[in-house]
Amino acid sequence: MADFYDILGVSKSASANEIKRAYRKIAMKFHPDRNPDNKEAEKKFKEAAEAYSVLSDDSKKRQYDQFGHSAYNNMGGQSGFNSMNMDDIFNQFGDIFGGNNPFESFFGGGRRASARPRAGADLKVKIKVSYKEIVNGGEKKIKIKKMKPAEGLTLTTCSMCGGSGQVTKVTNSFLGQMRSSSVCPQCSGYGKQPTNIPSGANRDGMVSVEETLKIKIPSGVEDGNYMTLDGQGSEDLNGRAGDLYVFFEEEIHEYFSRYGNDVLLQLVLGYSQAVFGDKIDIPTIDGTAKLKIPSGIQPGQILRVKGKGFPMMGSTRRGDQLVKIQVDVPSKMDKDEKKSTEELLKIQKNKEIKFQKFED
Repeated sequence: MADFYDILGVSKSASANEIKRAYRKIAMKFHPDRNPDNKEAEKKFKEAAEAYSVLSDDSKKRQYDQFGHSAYNNMGGQSGFNSMNMDDIFNQFGDIFGGNNPFESFFGGGRRASARPRAGADLKVKIKVSYKEIVNGGEKKIKIKKMKPAEGLTLTTCSMCGGSGQVTKVTNSFLGQMRSSSVCPQCSGYGKQPTNIPSGANRDGMVSVEETLKIKIPSGVEDGNYMTLDGQGSEDLNGRAGDLYVFFEEEIHEYFSRYGNDVLLQLVLGYSQAVFGDKIDIPTIDGTAKLKIPSGIQPGQILRVKGKGFPMMGSTRRGDQLVKIQVDVPSKMDKDEKKSTEELLKIQKNKEIKFQKFED
């Protein structure tokens, strides 16, 4: 698949409105209602939809610009749209991409009548990942519940559509006969109907089953990233399965926080450590590191430990660990601490008091 900017025919500096206009032009050109039974047009329509879903979202666009198309593929990109039929895209686009559904404004509500039966329902699941798992990658087992045809279910060919899953309507107009196809109302497009429904199945002959899957955690994954597992969703009567969307959610750490690929840590020093400097061990997301505290360091100053952040998608490079310094001002002191601090206070009182302009 080509680069998303090439698909929409815009530059990387294009504005949001330019991206939207470019997408609309392509979507209107290759819209399936204008190109019935045209596989190439359908492919281009899907490619444009996926390109727009990324480039119209500021967060996804920044990530795409930073890491490139190959990293997007490694995160399970593309397959989510290419494996869907058109009805899937119209019904799932807004849900999968956070409600940003251009079809609603372009095509009057987004849903069209498809002449093809849908596959089983898509499923979504969230996986919590620790910072250590984000650094090293790994695997996790998850349990999902999905629908399948019941064991022993028998199916018969639909009498209305003859097994095609669609019905054709012919109307006369001044242009001649007009033919239109729609999903068969009797079998809902499956071409078959259930008979002899086994005990425990629903009225459609389906049962809920639980399955355990192994999910690979990509190194460098971020909160909100997702991957698509084709064919791991619920099945329909014909055994055609939807997809499973796995969304990653970062676990809250005790004292680390994340800023892009950098790790943030706040370090509280004693007054003497700030004055005279020190060398201490600090925790990192995958071990420890030595940090040199320069003498005279000021509260709020940030020290950088290179290469101790999160890995970058599609690269062996890592971000840094940023350590913000705070100085502990004790509310209580023992006798010796109080005595030495009082001596220091006498010295500082004889110095000129300095004033500075307040800045946010």
